[in-house]
Amino acid sequence: MRNPLDPAALDAAIENVHRAGMPGLFAEVRDGDQVWRGAAGVADVDTGRPVDADMRHRVGSITKTFTAAAVLQQVESGRIGLDAPIGRYLPKLVPGLRGEAITVRMLLNHTSGLAEYLPYAYPSLKAFPDLANISPQSLDDRRFTRFDPVELIELGVAAPAVGAPGGALGLYSNTNYLLLVELLEQVTGTTAERCITANVIERAGLQDTTFPIGPYVDGPHSQLYEACFGMIDPPRDYSVFDMSWAGPSASLISTVTDLNRFYGMLLAGEIVSPASLAQMRRTVQVVSQEQKTIGYGLGLYPMEEPGRDTFWGHGGTVWGGGALAMTRTDGKRQMAVAVNLQRWNRLDSSGRPQPHLIDGALEALYRVAMYG
Repeated sequence: MRNPLDPAALDAAIENVHRAGMPGLFAEVRDGDQVWRGAAGVADVDTGRPVDADMRHRVGSITKTFTAAAVLQQVESGRIGLDAPIGRYLPKLVPGLRGEAITVRMLLNHTSGLAEYLPYAYPSLKAFPDLANISPQSLDDRRFTRFDPVELIELGVAAPAVGAPGGALGLYSNTNYLLLVELLEQVTGTTAERCITANVIERAGLQDTTFPIGPYVDGPHSQLYEACFGMIDPPRDYSVFDMSWAGPSASLISTVTDLNRFYGMLLAGEIVSPASLAQMRRTVQVVSQEQKTIGYGLGLYPMEEPGRDTFWGHGGTVWGGGALAMTRTDGKRQMAVAVNLQRWNRLDSSGRPQPHLIDGALEALYRVAMYG
């Protein structure tokens, strides 16, 4: 028997995350016609302005599900071959044998073997994933840098490969999704932002989901506090930031309500066809940016516990902010959670993130939200 929403338990769980050290967070949980929306903490640590569940928020790599859906729509129309080599479409960006070996599917599920460009775009992050030898300096130096997506792709393609195309273990890389952005533009003749807006965001009827035009978040929103594993103390507000470093692979601004609506419609087969949705839910093993091995589909991944229902969705982080949106396979139970602090874990002597009270409190919130 599935558990209905428990507002008191959800209120307590979200408050516990704030008490554990999260400046502010907000969420929406749905079960059929039941809806709970809650918030705890502050949107601005200096003024004490509270967060609320209507706020707009940078949702990071949740954008990848939107991008993947737009690509699969073009697969359905015959303009893109899911298992076609990317070199067929973008021979200058991925030339030669590599372009012939890497398929569109491999970009979507991060098994291309292409490296992440971010450590090359931000020099102080060059040692990533060796966290003990990175610094946040270039985040400030390049806060207002307008990156060229082709130049970012070239950084990722020129970097040493992280695996063979189609290998058994993929590596999460934003380079893959910037290539998909270029692919969308190549086959549609318009910008990826316009394509995704018209074919995904507007099709889903989302009222508060947009790509940023400049470095600011329009409308009511929280400040976004980056701790960089204790290297920024106190955490610094990065809510004003040029998002061209991610482009339409991780730059969307949305709300928890819009995210639940989008994933509900996606899993109902209303954004892409049921056949495309089945492809999105075919997972492979991928090493995440947190260096954890996860199952990853085509812009979608599952969260599951033994004996529990499976949820599908995506998480995302930007400098200072994060979000997670998950919908049960049957579409009836949903959660979307947004937080305004990132990389709160300090590093131990060997450079590994130490456990933090926020970790357990967030996990507890997710369990109550998904399973009651």
